[in-house]
Amino acid sequence: MSHTTENPGVSLLDGRPRVSFEFFPPKTPELEAKLWETVTRLAPLRPVYVSVTYGAGGTTRDRTHAIVEQIQRELGLEAAAHLTCVGATREEVDGVAARYWEAGIRHIVALRGDPPAGTGRYQVHPGGYPFAADLVTGLRRVAAFELSVAAYPEVHPEAESPQADLDCLKRKLDAGAVRAITQFFFDNDDFYRFVEKARKAGITAPIVPGILPVSNFSQCARFAAMNGAKVPNWLAERFAGLDDDPETRKLVAATVAAEQCQDLWRNGVDQFHFYTLNRADLTFAICHILGVRPAAEAAVAKEASA
Repeated sequence: MSHTTENPGVSLLDGRPRVSFEFFPPKTPELEAKLWETVTRLAPLRPVYVSVTYGAGGTTRDRTHAIVEQIQRELGLEAAAHLTCVGATREEVDGVAARYWEAGIRHIVALRGDPPAGTGRYQVHPGGYPFAADLVTGLRRVAAFELSVAAYPEVHPEAESPQADLDCLKRKLDAGAVRAITQFFFDNDDFYRFVEKARKAGITAPIVPGILPVSNFSQCARFAAMNGAKVPNWLAERFAGLDDDPETRKLVAATVAAEQCQDLWRNGVDQFHFYTLNRADLTFAICHILGVRPAAEAAVAKEASA
């Protein structure tokens, strides 16, 4: 079955896909050193932007801000900061956003956010932005940010229905967001169906697939359960028996994600957002297979294929 997914406004760069990378704030000096190794390793791939997540309840607010600012200042990459509705009033969120603008950060990933661990279902903070669409509206009042939002090809686990979830996405985009980045998924047909429904609903903004290289299958299964993403049987079979074989796991992980991206690329997808988990190796390998390479290497590859 053939698919074509049109992403208006997304253009090719030198005939290669556009990529973006997501990182999370580290908790220890050792992990912070590892993060900077990862960012430095991936920077030559010329991502459209890189983003840094925001802990539940705003627990990493200061670390997120420091990392975003440092990436943009020292590496010259466009850095995007995640910002959520959780654990803060509108005035507090607006203040965080204003600090980003003053620091030269122009791109924010606006999310409802997850409740802090152990607190149950999401609760609107007193005086806070209720949902992501409200956050987008508020951020547009603060400054002329470029705003990205989340999308869920397999439906948000708290959504009343697939249609309600799609309506929520449309409200976020209508409020002023310019693109949607999807939750990770492993069955591309889910993504193709989702994009088709979105286009029929009048959503014209780019819908960028989120790609999660599976470095640890049991960890991946936990992430999937938390986010309402399914883990196909074929994926479990690929990693069966490899719990104590990290090197083979890594090879299988790169193969699986590269195959997924190549299928998406053949069917009209030209931008990918990688959930790196603060590791460079798998993401770098997958990008290499897709033809996303440092400028010097890309020139050599182009000359060799001429």
